[in-house]
Parts: sequence; structure tokens; C-alpha cells
Amino acid sequence: MVRCGSVWFRKYGNFIDNLRLFTRGGSGGMGYPRLGGEGGKGGDVWVVAHKKMTLKQLKDKYPQKRFVAGEGANSRVNALKGSRGKDCEIPVPVGISVTDENGKIIELNKEKDRILVAEGGIGGKLLTNFLPLKGQKRVIHLDLKLIADIGLVGFPNAGKSSLLSQVSHAKPAIADYAFTTLQPELGKIVYNDFRQISVADLPGLIEGAHMNKGMGHKFLKHIERTRQLLFVVDISGFQLSSQTQYRTAFETIILLTKELELYKEELQTKPALLAVNKMDLPGAQDMFHVLMNQLQNPKDFLHLFKKNMIPERTVEFQHIIPISAITGEGIEELKNYIRKSLDEHANQENGAYHKKQLLNLQISNTISYNEPPPKNGVTSPR
Repeated sequence: MVRCGSVWFRKYGNFIDNLRLFTRGGSGGMGYPRLGGEGGKGGDVWVVAHKKMTLKQLKDKYPQKRFVAGEGANSRVNALKGSRGKDCEIPVPVGISVTDENGKIIELNKEKDRILVAEGGIGGKLLTNFLPLKGQKRVIHLDLKLIADIGLVGFPNAGKSSLLSQVSHAKPAIADYAFTTLQPELGKIVYNDFRQISVADLPGLIEGAHMNKGMGHKFLKHIERTRQLLFVVDISGFQLSSQTQYRTAFETIILLTKELELYKEELQTKPALLAVNKMDLPGAQDMFHVLMNQLQNPKDFLHLFKKNMIPERTVEFQHIIPISAITGEGIEELKNYIRKSLDEHANQENGAYHKKQLLNLQISNTISYNEPPPKNGVTSPR
């Protein structure tokens, strides 16, 4: 049962990644003192993950955002044991984090994953003087981190939206100014053999994003759920405005790496590719040769940066691909490298998993072999 209430959410365009909900378990049913009858237990409120659900759909379907489970039935002469109240299920997208009032966080990462958020009250019985108890009241926060195979990372106007429109059927906003992407965009690369790879275009970062400047934490969190990162940089460099410092392509890569490191160091362990965009510009080839030299010998150029701008470790790109999202140059090559990189990483993970399983089996067999034989045919208790 869904009743009226309030909702707080952040949204960017039509995209919503955060909701605050009120939930309450159902009250128990009245007991029947004269005959010792017990009232039914109130229903529970559950959060359940569904692949085809979004927080936007949840908001539209239940605009009041107040979820209350059904009440337990009262005990009566012809039904001394009252029936249980109906549970309430809140459908949420896969990849959601559920935070309760105590700050406890549970993540639902698979279809049909569920978590109990508000338990129903017990029905009236002898221990409660046949009076029912009310259900739990809980305010919960839903926080979505997008799940995608590839996350596009770059400063504003690097051409990420143009690239997404080239490699997939997504239709992001594209213009010749910074911050054209104000909400995450999801697209899918579809190959000739029908293999699909999901790509998330996240709003451009700026220096200080780790401190919540610009889009800040609102979108850095989405990078956490991507399997691999695709850095997209403008070969001609980047300057946010006339009041900010101009950055070369190499400086852009170093600063992006530092922003990820300051937000969460684990992000630097993700496999990464680099797409050097706007190779259709005059002099792009010469600038690309300079960039490649800098990337091959990064320590020779780090003295050009302030100490607080230098990351602890530089990103080692698995592949570096020069492209032009406008002319289509290098796009097919980039798509092939994306697929190759994902497959290579998946094979490495599978190999590591099988090695671990084999090691566990060997340890188990060793333990079994070293156990003393049972006496008189009776196995000794462990």
C-alpha cells in the first residue's frame, strides 16, 4: 500500500540519482483475549532490485514516496489466528545503495536482490496483553551509481558527447561550449555479432572536482561502477574560461588522474584507455607526437607541475587511440580496442578465479589427506 508523503531528490534534466523515502511496516492485528486468539503480524517493507527500473520511473509511478505495508488482521471467533498483513515492495534499479537513518549502507547489485527496511509490528498475543504493536518507521535514502562497461572521463568540451553519439545510438546534447552534458548519458555499442557494450558519458570534470567543485561528487560516484575508464582529451588542450589557466593535453591527463586519485584511489586501479580527440584540427599530428613522447616518459615532464598537482601514480593506458568524433576517424579502431580490452580483462579475472579455486581444492585435499583414520570404523567428531 502506498500513501501520501514527501520526497527529496536531486535531478539533472530527467535524470534522478537520489531519493529520500518514508517507509512504515504495517501494524499488527488485535488479539482476542477471551479465546486466546492472536492478531496477524503487520506486513514488511522491502526494497527490491529490478533491471528495467529507474529512479525516475519510481518517482513518476509513486509521486508521494510514502510506502506503508498492510496491517495484520484482527483475531476473531471464526479465525483466532489473524492473517498476516500484505508486504510492500519498493522497486529500484540494480546498482542502488540503500542507507538507513543509522548510516548503514546496503548495495543491491543483482536482479531480485532485496533488503528489509521496515518490519511490521507483531499481532496482539498473551505477551502483549493481546494488544498489537505498530510497525517500524524508517526514512531511507536511495543512491544510484550507474553500472556500465565503460565510463568516459574528461574535462568539459573534450568531445565525450560527440564520441558517445558516434559509437552508440545515444543522442546526447552537443555544442561548442563547456558543460553541454548536465546529466549522465548511457549508450550501447552494438557490434556486428550483436555483442553489446554499455558506455556512460559523465558530465565533464573540472579541477577541484574531488572537493565537489563543478559537478563534483554528484557524478564522480558513477565512475566507481564502471568496469573500465576511457579518458577523452582534446589534442589542442583545454581552458574552462578566460579566467582559468590553459592546460595542454598532457596536463589534462595528469590533472584528471589527480582528481580521480583525490576522490578515491581505487579508481586508478581500473583498466584505462585513452582517446585523443579532435585529430581533424590543424597541426593535430604534430601535437599528438609530442603527447606520445610525454606519455612514454611522464617523469621527465612532471617537474612542470606544482607538487600538489602530481598524482602518486600515473595511469598506464592499455591503448592510446587518436580519433576525431566529428569526421569519424579512428572510431572503428576505438570500438575494437574497447572490446579487446574488456575481453582481456575478463579473461584475466577468470584465470585468477580458477587459480584460486584450484588452490582452495588443493588445500582441502591436503587437509583431508593428513586427517588420522577413524578408529573402529567410527569417524571422530570434529
